Amino acid sequence: MTALPQLLISTVLLGGIYALIAVGLTLIFGIMRVVNFAHGEFLMLGMYLAFWSFTLWRVDPYFVLFVAAPLFFAIGLGVYALVMRGVVRASHNVQIFTTVGLSIALQNVALVLWTGDFRFVRPWESSVVIRIVGAAFNLSQIIAFAVAVGFTLALFAFMKWTHAGRVMRATAQDGEAATLMGINVDRVYRLAFAIGIACVGVAGVLVSPLYSVYPTAGLQFVLLAYVVVVLGGLGDMVAGVEVIGSYVFGSAWKEVIYFVLFIAVLVFRPAGLFGQRGAEALGV
Repeated sequence: MTALPQLLISTVLLGGIYALIAVGLTLIFGIMRVVNFAHGEFLMLGMYLAFWSFTLWRVDPYFVLFVAAPLFFAIGLGVYALVMRGVVRASHNVQIFTTVGLSIALQNVALVLWTGDFRFVRPWESSVVIRIVGAAFNLSQIIAFAVAVGFTLALFAFMKWTHAGRVMRATAQDGEAATLMGINVDRVYRLAFAIGIACVGVAGVLVSPLYSVYPTAGLQFVLLAYVVVVLGGLGDMVAGVEVIGSYVFGSAWKEVIYFVLFIAVLVFRPAGLFGQRGAEALGV
């Protein structure tokens, strides 16, 4: 019971970050019907952006966010034009091989450019410890959670109340009907992919002070994102499984525990834990 406040607060803080990581994947899948297996590598690039900005120019990672969002949006536009446009209407096998190939390519580019060393970002916020009701956490966790929740809510508002969001939801529901109504589906796909990559790039900057940075860092997060999407967007549930499982069984078991949950949901509730898929939870 003495550890309960720490576990609960850690769950909430991690859940907000996981939600932002998963929401970009959800958006791309919900609209384009493409599972982006390279999603974690864009998060890894966001982590490296924060690391090098802090190491070379002493720029606080949270100021890097103002650059990361438009930069990764532009990267998303470029990747869509060069890679995704040609496979978005192809078979699922082609899409999987393409995105897996992109994932491997980005990992190896990072390995060649920056080696496989583990690197760390330690801004001043990481040394500020806050204690509430017996729980201790640092200021970086609070800022990352607040920014992640803000970005996620902004995306929900964009999808619900803007014309572009309504067009994207219409395309997700029926692409052929949207085309007949005069909607440029290719433009919608391009916008959805760019927003999804911008979200995960921002998430990479946010987690850089909390986790070590290395070329395959994105793998652990993209696997979590898949679990969150299948659970209907429940980032807090995945975070709770990870935090409590690590506390009870040890950190080596955390991935085993939430992947057992992942497989169980796929077997017994393939439409999602509450009868809705992650894409439907986002409104697409």
